Amino acid sequence: MADVIDPTVIGAHVIAAADATGVPYEVMECDPELADTAEFCERYGVALEESGNCIVVASRKEPREFAACLVLSHTRLDVNRTVRKLMGVRKLSFASAEDTSELTGMIIGGVTPFGLPEGLPVYIDQAVMELESVVIGGGNRSQKLRVPPAALERLAATQVIEGLALLPSD
Repeated sequence: MADVIDPTVIGAHVIAAADATGVPYEVMECDPELADTAEFCERYGVALEESGNCIVVASRKEPREFAACLVLSHTRLDVNRTVRKLMGVRKLSFASAEDTSELTGMIIGGVTPFGLPEGLPVYIDQAVMELESVVIGGGNRSQKLRVPPAALERLAATQVIEGLALLPSD
C-alpha cells in the first residue's frame, strides 16, 4: 500500500495522470473545508447530477481486495450486489478513510480515478459516461477536476458498468 502523500504532491501526481490521457480538462480550485460533495456543489454552483464520487471499496476477508468506483453524486453505489459480483467476493464494504489513504495516498473528499495505484480496478457507472463532463476529486481537498468521459476511458484498469449505481429510491 502507498504511504499518505503530501496534498500538494498528490495533487500534482493526479494532474500528471490526467495530462497523460491527452484529453483537455479543467482544474477547479476549492476551499478544502468545502471539498465534500454537497458543500462543494452548493458553494461552487455544480449540480449533483454533474458531480461524481470516487469511492474505494474493500473485501472483508483476507486477502483483502480493493476497487475504486465512480458514480454520480445523486446516486448510491450498489456495493452489495453489483460491485460484490464484479469483485467476486462474498462480503464487501466501503474502505475506511485510513485504508483509502494508505492505498491511494488520497484523503476522502479528494479521491479520484486519476493517479491510482497500478492494477487497482476502477469501475465507472455508465451514467457518468453519458455526460459532457463530470466534476470529480483532484487528489486532495483543495482541487477538483472537470473532465470529459473520454479522459476516464483512457485510464488503465477501467471498466464502464451499467447499473453500478442506483437512484436513491431504488
